[in-house]
Amino acid sequence: MVAYSIKDLENLSGVKAHTLRIWEKRYGIICPARTETNIRYYREQDLQKILNISLLNRHGIKISKIANLSNDELKTKVAEVVQVGSAFEDQLDSLMMAMFDLEEAKFNLILDHQIEVKGYEQTMEKVVYPLLDKLSMMWLAGSIKGVHENFVVNIIRKKTIVAIDKIKSKDFKPEARFLIYLPENESHELSLLFLHFILASSGFKVLNLGNNVSIYDVIDGYHIFKPTYIYSIFNDSFAESPLQPYLDELIKNCPDSHLLISGFQTTSQKIKLPPKSKVFLSVSDVKEFLRSL
Repeated sequence: MVAYSIKDLENLSGVKAHTLRIWEKRYGIICPARTETNIRYYREQDLQKILNISLLNRHGIKISKIANLSNDELKTKVAEVVQVGSAFEDQLDSLMMAMFDLEEAKFNLILDHQIEVKGYEQTMEKVVYPLLDKLSMMWLAGSIKGVHENFVVNIIRKKTIVAIDKIKSKDFKPEARFLIYLPENESHELSLLFLHFILASSGFKVLNLGNNVSIYDVIDGYHIFKPTYIYSIFNDSFAESPLQPYLDELIKNCPDSHLLISGFQTTSQKIKLPPKSKVFLSVSDVKEFLRSL
């Protein structure tokens, strides 16, 4: 069973705790359960209901009117009001509701509309990443299941691959070639795919070796592809061991390439890199670096 505090509901729905208490007291919209020690908590269905209510309220429907709707009527009204509206908060709420119900067609409809209006890159930065941030909070709270996470990641993965495939490859810039990969025990494939998109859309030739790549395969790729830069991400990998020896081995065996790295382990550990190698803290840092090439 998932248990939320009212602060959890505020963080996940965007509705202030003070407002939630008013809705609860004045309209009886949600009713918290209590533990054996009389501590109030809310359930997954409460979160879903609040997402629906806040979405309708932002579309100008008064809370007093929403409070009189049954759960089925509430869902029907949401379906009527929100198709693919442009409001940022609406898209996050709509995507989360589609995720809860595993409605792939609705999730795709909303995401495809955002890509059409904003473009793939802006959709990733303005919609998908904020959604993933919310999902990470819900994952920590235990409020989403593995099937929900797999549902979202698989759809976004497919969208990203399609976006990469649409990039024309005949006019690559000769200034730099990038070999990118995820090391063994690293699972953030979406970050690698988005990196691939950014590099390719910036006009650079990219060799993506994928995830769970051994250092020996990276070295082989270096000798064959002869990249100007080797880029990898270290979040989960090397959490229990020092990263520096791995980087030293990579630098020694790939002397003509510059190493570019990012991820939690690159900032939590003390890393020494040779000149022209870099640690990136954000996507903005990567884009700024590419503009300088």
